[in-house]
Amino acid sequence: MPVHVLLEGTGPQIPAHLTRIPISLITTSTDVTDKIVKGKVVHKGPLVPLNNDSFILKMVIQEEDSMLNSSSQNSSVNVVLFGSLAKNFSQSANQGVLRPVLPNPRSPPANERRSPVSAELSSAKAPKYTYAKLDSLKAGSVVNVYGVVVFFKQPFKSRGTDFCSSLKITDHSNEKIGCTIFCEKLEDHPKIFRNGDIVRMHRVKAQVFNKSITLVNTFGFSVVTFDGVKGAPVEPRTSSRSFHFDPDDQRTVEELRSWAASQALFASVTSTVPLSAVQPKAYFDLTCQLLAKAPVDTTCTLLRVWDGTRCPHTLLKVIVEPHVTEGQLSFSKERENLIADVLVYDNHVEVARKLKPGVFLRIYNLRAIAGSSTVPGLTRSQLQVDHLAFHLHGGTSYGRGIGILPDNSPDVQELKRVIEAFQENDEEALSELNDSDLLEVWRTPPESLDGETLDCSTERSCSHDMQKVTLSEVKRSGLGRVHHVRAQLKAYEPHRLHEALKLYCSKCKSMQDVPDDELLESIFSEASKDCGPCSPPPWVLSGQVSLPRHAPGPSNRALTVYLLTQLMFEGKTKDVILLMGSTLEEMCQLMASYQNIIPVRASGGHLSLFDLSAPFLFRGRKRYYGSEITLGIQPLQFILLMKLELQDATDTLDVFLWRHAESFFGVSAEDASANQEAQNSICQIMDSLCPPGGNVGQHPWLDLCLMAYQAEDDDGQTKTCYQVCHTTVVKPSSE
Repeated sequence: MPVHVLLEGTGPQIPAHLTRIPISLITTSTDVTDKIVKGKVVHKGPLVPLNNDSFILKMVIQEEDSMLNSSSQNSSVNVVLFGSLAKNFSQSANQGVLRPVLPNPRSPPANERRSPVSAELSSAKAPKYTYAKLDSLKAGSVVNVYGVVVFFKQPFKSRGTDFCSSLKITDHSNEKIGCTIFCEKLEDHPKIFRNGDIVRMHRVKAQVFNKSITLVNTFGFSVVTFDGVKGAPVEPRTSSRSFHFDPDDQRTVEELRSWAASQALFASVTSTVPLSAVQPKAYFDLTCQLLAKAPVDTTCTLLRVWDGTRCPHTLLKVIVEPHVTEGQLSFSKERENLIADVLVYDNHVEVARKLKPGVFLRIYNLRAIAGSSTVPGLTRSQLQVDHLAFHLHGGTSYGRGIGILPDNSPDVQELKRVIEAFQENDEEALSELNDSDLLEVWRTPPESLDGETLDCSTERSCSHDMQKVTLSEVKRSGLGRVHHVRAQLKAYEPHRLHEALKLYCSKCKSMQDVPDDELLESIFSEASKDCGPCSPPPWVLSGQVSLPRHAPGPSNRALTVYLLTQLMFEGKTKDVILLMGSTLEEMCQLMASYQNIIPVRASGGHLSLFDLSAPFLFRGRKRYYGSEITLGIQPLQFILLMKLELQDATDTLDVFLWRHAESFFGVSAEDASANQEAQNSICQIMDSLCPPGGNVGQHPWLDLCLMAYQAEDDDGQTKTCYQVCHTTVVKPSSE
């Protein structure tokens, strides 16, 4: 469509075959072949370059000819120019009167002239939008429409650079029209959360696809959506900073709500299903809050979600590495029972990766699979063959996808009420924790259980007589030397203090992590499947064990445990229980009544120990681990290992705290593995020395004794390391 820019007062220069048409008479169905409009430029936008070295420019033209009906509300028109036409117009039409010619798309006359003009800028009158009924759409027309959503798919990545979303809408005409939206940004797509929502779209084009009229977005497309529930607040959902919405629009939304509520079409529209009502093999929509997420592999992502209700079925718990998890790693036992692990596959992975823990989601067409044993990249979870798993399969069939709900959504408000009610009860339960729940408390630092804060400091307990040095001087010193420093604690690892607890072998000098309860549960579950007839050793009488005075030999691996138990407890062998076929939870319950419990399994018709990843002995609240050696089992020692980052005015220095960690904190590592008071003490100390979220400059200054030594890294290279020694934490005296 060529645009002729003409000088004012130069006389007619319009080709004779063109006929002028008033702007007020132009509609989306008007034939504009060989037609022109005349008007004044009241707005000219900037010349915007596109990626393909082309340009785009937008302007507004308003009629001022007295022969036109001045009462007409449609007296202006938006014009969008592309390519060289946009560039030439930007250069020539700076200010002035514009007489644009809008004939059918063909080459402009050869004598087309462009001359610089001058004009006066003024504000264009806001257009009055008209909306087409869905049963009156004509192929090729560009229209504005309102509709009630009867089907939708969340945006998904198309084969190009855009995201694509599709929906089907209807109105009072009962005509159902499909719509396909392509937008580069997710936020520009319709924000639809369920069938029955109201959608308003501006500048969509009707075209024929598969012998049916469909709507597609065109240049200038905009969309606003509304909750379709009758009586709900009329709050537009849109990413636009400004949009047109007047009393007529509100009236239209309310009319569509009332009409939709009266239709049998929407009688079958059900709300989402809570976890408490989920049944195996079902497909359902879930409204929930995202607590954490982690990649499983390139085709699958784990979402940990909850809705404040508990599923009546045992759920699959997916094992992932802590360092790849985003969000909270551990929860109280009560909350963990309410959390569902959702496995998201294929095209939904990209959407899942952009989610932030804490957001509220609606997961569409989620599938509950009974007896799931196919989790990519995992092996331990395959032991849970009778557990219920939740899968969001790839593709977009039946509207499958993930949507983020706004905080003001009625569904989110209801979900928040349910969650807050649970959290209040959970806080009450927290104040009544017993020793069996200690590990969960230990996993949620840095806040202490009762919120008590301490004003701790440190002091050296060594007998060295030397001057303090700076951290930069420590780095320049040689190996095997002891240094006195005054520094601040800038940071520490691990921040989840339960990870600081390690198992140490004094024989091979190796160190390993303490197994978590998920691993132990799988080991106990696997062992319970092997329960069968077996011959107990002769010293087992009525479920109790009387250890022999002389060992019959190390041929039976389990026997070495019995002998080791005799040594550890100085012959006090009463109430040593061999327990077979129990779960970890049952084992923990028995620990309150029996002093020494050894879990065993049937193997080849005889009793034997579990995999030594599990404790070989439970004594009260404590668990004892071991490693296998030639003559039996070597007991492993609990130790505390932390990496501290120190700083002073000269430098920073990474140091380890482990050999002297127990004297530093004033608690034993073994107590920290099972005692709430010991765990709270460590949490409070670290909060005092390195307050969470505080200014490092305000952290307390610490007097420390450091020792330099040489160690070998994983690549076999030697390096200088430093550890804290002969230093203790001083707590304020209680009066």
